Amino acid sequence: MPDRLREPIKELIVFGSWIVGRCSTRIEVWKSANYEHYTTITPSASSGPSGSTLSGGVCNIPTFLNKILVGKQDGSVDIWNVSTGKLVYTMFPADLSSGAVTSIQPTTALSLVAIARTGGSIVIHDIQTDRTVMKLNPRSGHTSNITSISFRTDGLGAGEDGQESGLMATAGNDGSDITIWDLHKGGRVVGVLHGAHNPPSSVHGGVSGGVSKVEFLPGQDVMVTSGLDNALKTWIFHANSLSTVPRILHSRSGHAAPVTKLDFLRASSEDSDAIGKWILSAGRDQSLWGWSIRKDGQSGELSQGAVRKKAKKLGLLSSSLEVDSSNSLDDLKAPEITCFAYSLNRDGGMGGAPSAGGIWANIASKKRTTDASESGMTGWESIVTGHRGDKYARTWFWGRKRAGRWAFETTDGTEVTSVAVSSCGTFALVGSAGGSISMFNLQSGLLRQRFPAPLNPAQAKKLKLEQSDVIPSSANTSRFQPGMGKHRKAVTGLLVDPLNRTVVSCGIEGKIKFWGFHSGMLQDEIDGSPMTAITAAQYYKPSDLAAFSCDDLSIRVIDLETKKLVRELWGCLGQINDFCFSNDGRWIIAASMDSVIRVWDLPTAHLINAFQVESPCTALAFSDTGEYLATAHADSVGINLWNNRTLFAHVPTRKIGDEEIMSATLPTTSGERGQGPLSAAFDDTEQGIAEEDDLLIDQFLSNMDTLSNDLVTLSLIPKARWQTLLHLQTIKARNKPVEPPKAPKKAPFFLPSHTNGNQEPKTLANGTSDSIKKVLHSLSHLSHPTISSSIESEFTAHLGAFANQQKDRDPEPLLANLSTLAPSAADSAIRTLANMDEMTAFVQALTVRLRQRRDYELIQTWMSVFLRCHGDVIIGEDGEDEGGKEVLWEALRDWRQEQGREGKRLDELVGYCSGVAGWLRSTR
Repeated sequence: MPDRLREPIKELIVFGSWIVGRCSTRIEVWKSANYEHYTTITPSASSGPSGSTLSGGVCNIPTFLNKILVGKQDGSVDIWNVSTGKLVYTMFPADLSSGAVTSIQPTTALSLVAIARTGGSIVIHDIQTDRTVMKLNPRSGHTSNITSISFRTDGLGAGEDGQESGLMATAGNDGSDITIWDLHKGGRVVGVLHGAHNPPSSVHGGVSGGVSKVEFLPGQDVMVTSGLDNALKTWIFHANSLSTVPRILHSRSGHAAPVTKLDFLRASSEDSDAIGKWILSAGRDQSLWGWSIRKDGQSGELSQGAVRKKAKKLGLLSSSLEVDSSNSLDDLKAPEITCFAYSLNRDGGMGGAPSAGGIWANIASKKRTTDASESGMTGWESIVTGHRGDKYARTWFWGRKRAGRWAFETTDGTEVTSVAVSSCGTFALVGSAGGSISMFNLQSGLLRQRFPAPLNPAQAKKLKLEQSDVIPSSANTSRFQPGMGKHRKAVTGLLVDPLNRTVVSCGIEGKIKFWGFHSGMLQDEIDGSPMTAITAAQYYKPSDLAAFSCDDLSIRVIDLETKKLVRELWGCLGQINDFCFSNDGRWIIAASMDSVIRVWDLPTAHLINAFQVESPCTALAFSDTGEYLATAHADSVGINLWNNRTLFAHVPTRKIGDEEIMSATLPTTSGERGQGPLSAAFDDTEQGIAEEDDLLIDQFLSNMDTLSNDLVTLSLIPKARWQTLLHLQTIKARNKPVEPPKAPKKAPFFLPSHTNGNQEPKTLANGTSDSIKKVLHSLSHLSHPTISSSIESEFTAHLGAFANQQKDRDPEPLLANLSTLAPSAADSAIRTLANMDEMTAFVQALTVRLRQRRDYELIQTWMSVFLRCHGDVIIGEDGEDEGGKEVLWEALRDWRQEQGREGKRLDELVGYCSGVAGWLRSTR
């Protein structure tokens, strides 16, 4: 990029050997061969100080070498030679008040271009003669600016019979319509595609909309459009159709505004194939989306009914129709989602109970259908959402991908601020800005409980008399009276334990309250007021821990069994936008307004990782499989996925300081740092850095000794590596090709020869890029036939050295070498143990390491693989080597004895620790 460039590049075109970028007042030119900056073109002012400002539209003309056309604010069009950087000619408009140029596009006829100007006017201009050939005027009242023009190039679509060329499509970014023109006989509008994309929001700062680009595919009757609503669509023209308006062919879209809430959808069972597959997200565009991270075609928006059909009837999708300005497309959708909760245990899938009365039907009619016989067999809604400024919490079917039957109203009529769904999937809890908490049945839609539960007349009379000292208070009166304990301010978090015994709520006033699920009575509370206010809550069910984010920039972790504070996590320098537990509950990941994502280790309360991104993270979630971290950011409509490096590499979890916070670039579709996945895998720089880190880690760990000989230590090998070795045969069977490889097609008998005798054929040396050579070299190195033999020979050498040791036998070199091998190489090394002596030495090495109480999981894995590979030899009939087999059996007996002793010791220790932990957690 040029050093003095201080303007954003608004448009890019590539033609020939040039890359041209248009800014507001200048044009930058690069060479496409080496991406070097070539020159800068600065148009001069032609009419006042604003004449030099480029308004929009830059294109090249076919057959005009090195020439580009540039539109300007005064309505003129300059022709520049990018090779010499000189102005060739300037074409002025016929009327100086015609407005700025908004779009330029060459037609299918040579030397003719279409020029659009402010107000929607279009002219077809001959640049050779500087003469206007045709002028197309928009319809009256239609003042949308044309920002995109395209011509159909298959020679069909125009004329009376549709068999001639000359079809043009125009669109603007301030409207949602696409106009189809027939340029025969002076030009006319033959069709308008109303509502091709969502129109811009009528609210200031609302959702973007309008058509950003329209383009015909070369030589096809297919038109591609993209919109500011984050949608990409293809349309097809039918030759035999009576309508000139195309129909939709394909569509792919996403959130039209930044995502505000997301979570990995937890499956209904642990063995479900959907674990870690789906992401549920809500955005400022008033939509709820389900994203598949395995197959993008399965992603889609959860339907809110026939919204677009209603909008078309009202004319809200058309920018060319006169409609009531008080209505908009946003009014037909539910308000922006601020919170959601779900449980798929009672979701009916695609066969879920249909809503005969329409979606959220009880809003318009207070009469509810309570017959739950059909939904009892097919399942019911599984998602509940709260909306900004709305007193209703709405239900959704996940399996049917549509809105549900119920809308639950808060009991005090204030805005919904938090929601929760019980683990069984039957009850939904709704918290309000006024402090009320209500529980509804998702199957019938009826109100089942309030927190606190309202008093019956007898309880109310007794409480009133006790407060007036007319009768003495009961001696066994609990700490909290019935009907008391309601939150005074907004409820910001709701949690339900897995057994439906306790409801936990938190509020802005800084209190955490524990309610009886069935009684609705307050059982206990933790009061943090007035020192802090609680803004959100997260629950990790396996360990019964709840985390609460506070306005003092801290995260506090509470043990719900003992109701005690167990951790306080500090370090955020801005408001905490979102946080979550990791899949195993060992980490807490939080995003704050200082654009830093931090990771704390919960057992030690240490900050172990932190990285700063370009824009604040507004929402994040950790997958149940532990593979991904999903983040959403304030200036982006997408969801970013980050890999968990601890699954395939050792990452030290040491405490870090603020000075060690690193900067990270958001992921792109082309891979990390813009690299492709194959080239990034063989990046020498990244590999060298990784090797240096591993060397430092090894040096650090080599100086560490076991804390105590009574402790069993695990290895630092990534979990995925030894698990892959344990299930290697299953993985190979699963990845086996379905059909044999097909033979390549035969080459033609006569091969084409070079027209130039001096031209040499392109080979790997002169016809392939350096990056491809590097990748091919790496692949050829990996497939070298001597690699496997060298691995085996090194392993065999270490095994022989261990076998020759008489006393103080140390298996460290042998097992260290085996632990560095890939799963397939380790399996090959164990499988190719040649004789009884090698097998005996291998078993003895594992027994010595087991006696040292080190690398426990690796020892178990290697012995499992050994027994699976050589079990037939061990239990086979007696052969020639009787003495060797007796020695091997003796080594296996020693292993079994040591394994039994160690297993019994570990069982006693685990039982003791479990008993102590249970005693400490008990309330007795």
